[in-house]
Amino acid sequence: MKRILYIVPHRPNRSPGQRFRCEHFIPFLQKNGYEITYSHLLTEWDDKYYYQPKRYLIKTFIFCKTFLHRCFDVLRARKYDAIFIYREAFMIGTTLFERGLAKSNKPLIFDFDDSIWIQDISEGNKNLSWMKRASKTDEIIALSKLVIVGNQYLADHARQFNSNVAIIPTTIDTDYHKPAEKLPHDTVCIGWTGSETTIRHFKLIIPVLKRIKEKYGDKVSFIQISNITSECPEIGLETIVWNAQDEITQLQRIDIGIMPLPDDAWAKGKCGFKGLQYMALEIPTIMSPVGVNTEIIDDGKNGFFATTDDEWFDVLCKLIDNEQLRKSIGKEGRKTIVERYSVNSQKEKYLSLFEKILE
Repeated sequence: MKRILYIVPHRPNRSPGQRFRCEHFIPFLQKNGYEITYSHLLTEWDDKYYYQPKRYLIKTFIFCKTFLHRCFDVLRARKYDAIFIYREAFMIGTTLFERGLAKSNKPLIFDFDDSIWIQDISEGNKNLSWMKRASKTDEIIALSKLVIVGNQYLADHARQFNSNVAIIPTTIDTDYHKPAEKLPHDTVCIGWTGSETTIRHFKLIIPVLKRIKEKYGDKVSFIQISNITSECPEIGLETIVWNAQDEITQLQRIDIGIMPLPDDAWAKGKCGFKGLQYMALEIPTIMSPVGVNTEIIDDGKNGFFATTDDEWFDVLCKLIDNEQLRKSIGKEGRKTIVERYSVNSQKEKYLSLFEKILE
């Protein structure tokens, strides 16, 4: 029995990155003789306060509690055959814990799925940005025996500091993300899903959605699936509070899925997760042609690209006006996910990386 200690920020079924890069591979590892210990820092109670502005006394308590938790992880690291770190071991700028884990002489496997070497602070913790140090990512890469990343852009960066870099795209469990038969309905629903860290990307598309509303009126509706609420009465935006139990049903309400992104260094590191979810559910998808999105989408076949506001408007109109096009693009999108971005398509490669590192 090979034992792996997973070092992650969030509890199971909480973080999209963890769920779709770590958690849904774990049952396959377990079936192949691995024992997994999942060591997360933030509890559900911590989450209520950690991303809120201020709350410094409570955040100090969370800091102390989680610091001690990671000290315990360092002390027990020698009991494991390998240590897996997702993004970082601790939420401030130190690599104290990564270095402590490395001293266990157990191989470190480091996984990340964003341009995390670039400073990007949540709105609730802007005043604590001095405690962060994004450049520590490069130090963790150098400490690791294996680095797993979500796309070529991230791999190119990681290979500056470590030669053993593998690409595993962010993957979808296609047995869980299943398309539903669309019942007849009067409106075409344009939808976006994301969290407080990406809501700024959704706001980029608001001017286009206003134009769509002006043209189509009650023929279109708009939903945002998120953990925060946005107000946009001009388009009648409905916010659905995300929850794990209903997430597939929530997504299935969408007739056209959108993933706008700015063309910047942070966005180039994104792994296309929103689009992958839409496509897995046979929802026709429009993405900005940024980063890995250019590898996922074959424009006009399994989805669409749009860059300017006019391009977004034209593609949205094309899909709103043509139900058959929505169906055909959706089916091609699902096919792409099954073949290239599903758990089943990547699990053997994932397992082989662990096997090789533990030889």
